[in-house]
Amino acid sequence: MTNIRNAPDGRGGVTEPASRDSSVTGVAPRALSARSVVASTLLGASPPELPIATIVRCGALFDIGPGTVRTAVSRMLADGSLTVDPDHSVYRIGGGLLARHRRQAESRSPVRGRWDGSWTQWVVTAATRTAADRSALRASARALHMAGVREGVWMRPDNLDSTSHVAARSVVAAQCLQLDARPHDDPAALAATLWDLTGWSDTARVLLDRLRWHAPVLDASGDAALADGFLLSASVLRHLLADPLLPDELLPDGWPGDELRRTYDTYDADYKAHWRDWFRRQPGG
Repeated sequence: MTNIRNAPDGRGGVTEPASRDSSVTGVAPRALSARSVVASTLLGASPPELPIATIVRCGALFDIGPGTVRTAVSRMLADGSLTVDPDHSVYRIGGGLLARHRRQAESRSPVRGRWDGSWTQWVVTAATRTAADRSALRASARALHMAGVREGVWMRPDNLDSTSHVAARSVVAAQCLQLDARPHDDPAALAATLWDLTGWSDTARVLLDRLRWHAPVLDASGDAALADGFLLSASVLRHLLADPLLPDELLPDGWPGDELRRTYDTYDADYKAHWRDWFRRQPGG
């Protein structure tokens, strides 16, 4: 049930690491809406489905009352973000949240193919596009880990599975012409201009510090650390979604992507064990 926007706040008598500037994380305030808690809870579940009692109890971690959580669930059912069994026993994510869950799962265990130096380029050719079309293209390009070269031009190294993300590819194909490309200049320098590799790496290292700091806090503080752990996990998952998944040849030395994934996998298992124990001790658990 894990997912984050913030780091631990020092509860339990442990001093939070200050070795790196936390401003690079882009984390949000601690306060979460009921909708965010519902979405993050289900995005962190595998499979992404839970009974309403479990969802409601996750709201309790953030002092969000059952009625508020149930209202958020009803609204998410109405807009297609959630679906529910006919007997209302199990709630599942749907729509854009389901697509995000799939991308999130892939981001934790990405498959990068061998790279022969070629790039894929998309150039907008649609004569007329609505604001919704433009927004859909941007979202689809991000899902495909494409980078914008300029308005209407997107590209990336051709090292990812070209059959994945069918829906996103269909959106891009409807508005763009696909081309094979091979830059004449240094491809690593080009990659560094298209993606903020230093920023991603710096944030990953901040998150690594926080994961390593928070793991013993979970063991020492128990329930008091669950809300912070929920938030920390969500931040890691969101950051992994932003990994450009470049070939090794284009990454800076010491790229922390795989280290962040390994560390998070260990942390996630520990967090979920604590969360299940907390849940069992709740009334009706």
